[in-house]
Amino acid sequence: MQWETVIGLEIHTQLATRSKIFSGASTAYGADPNTQACIIDLGFPGVLPVLNESAVDMALKFGIAVNAEIAPRSIFARKNYFYPDLPKGYQISQFELPIVGKGSIGIDLEDGTHKVIGITRAHLEEDAGKSLHEDFHGMSGIDLNRTGTPLLEIVSEPDMRSIREAVAYARKIHQLVVYLGICDGNMQEGSFRVDANISIRPFGQEAFGTRTELKNINSFRFMERALNYELERQIDLIEGGDEVVQETRLYDADRDETRSMRSKEEANDYRYFPDPDLLPVEIGEERLQRARRGMPELPDQKRQRFESEYRLSAADALTLTLSRAMADYYEEVVASGGDAKTAANWVTVELAGALNKAGLDLTQSPVSPKQLGGLLQRIADNTISGKIAKQVFEAIWNGEGDADAVIEAKGLKQITDSGQIEKIIDEVIAANPKQVEQFKAGKDKLLGFFVGQVMKQTQGKANPGQVNKILMAKLKD
Repeated sequence: MQWETVIGLEIHTQLATRSKIFSGASTAYGADPNTQACIIDLGFPGVLPVLNESAVDMALKFGIAVNAEIAPRSIFARKNYFYPDLPKGYQISQFELPIVGKGSIGIDLEDGTHKVIGITRAHLEEDAGKSLHEDFHGMSGIDLNRTGTPLLEIVSEPDMRSIREAVAYARKIHQLVVYLGICDGNMQEGSFRVDANISIRPFGQEAFGTRTELKNINSFRFMERALNYELERQIDLIEGGDEVVQETRLYDADRDETRSMRSKEEANDYRYFPDPDLLPVEIGEERLQRARRGMPELPDQKRQRFESEYRLSAADALTLTLSRAMADYYEEVVASGGDAKTAANWVTVELAGALNKAGLDLTQSPVSPKQLGGLLQRIADNTISGKIAKQVFEAIWNGEGDADAVIEAKGLKQITDSGQIEKIIDEVIAANPKQVEQFKAGKDKLLGFFVGQVMKQTQGKANPGQVNKILMAKLKD
């Protein structure tokens, strides 16, 4: 039997506020355990939560970006469950009236397919703490620093029909929230986590199969592996005569398998009810318009502009706009004097390759956009050749100064004096009479040999265009 995959994702995006959603405690990552959880986060008797308006504004930005319905009035609810890292015994979340309603976002697959994925809702909530299971002599430790950190939970429709689509959608949401500046996107630190719901059904069947939820996946690679494992597990179960049980499962990356965590709860199991300590959130037209005015250029808009304004290929524009940091870096290079197409090649190939080799992020680049722009200017005005430029780039990378300083210090200025080049070419021709005869007899490929000899004698400094032109004229005499 042929099976169809059905996937929906719940993405927990940690909002980039400096304080928590209902208290003034810090959200900074990396503090000692249990040093950033105040009495409000812990639910001490007599304390009252106060909503962080920055979290509301960030949720509005996301809603606008995905063309979603924005609720003029939303409420917070208490989601009741008992778990060691939930100190109050309930989580403040949104249920019936979320701040962001139905929206959608488009994804592009490697085969050129474009698909629109529906977004059911995006609601604000507080994060729980973290259970630690290592180095406690068989016991678990609880770190409550994360308790109360603001989250925007983005819930998709079950519109994805392949694991490729699910990964592409998760990447697109990740790209979007980082572009918007509402999340740092750091998956290793838990700022962006994915819960994946997956089920299978026979092709042509309209009813959904029984789903399982894969909880707290913090890597796109792990997400793909977890979904692949779960897909095969469900197929094997059904084809073997068993049934899929609705449950929450964890992915074990070391064993590359999913394992049962608990039965999957339904909404009524959480006994949602409006939080009596929090007033409804009302979004006026003025606040909504202010959010619209503060919207940055979004990834798809930037990609289209790069194609039209800089005359880049679709592939280059896509690569350069994958991250806001790279797009900003590229535009600074162009503003510093770099030719747009040459800059695209240097940023995506030379710079990206050097960063990858050194294990560095773009924000850690030893070569600034201004320095790279200056280097490209010297290629454009024929001060140096493209080959010499790579030596100059390496020197800039090593902290030896900007392009002009390196070219001057190392004597790398390109030889453009036609008389000097002609003299060297004459010496090369005189030293290789056999190759000259072969070239004149029709072995045109030998031109590369002569160019190489000239470049060798000039240590790569001769202008390649002039070398080719003069060589052709002299060899055909």
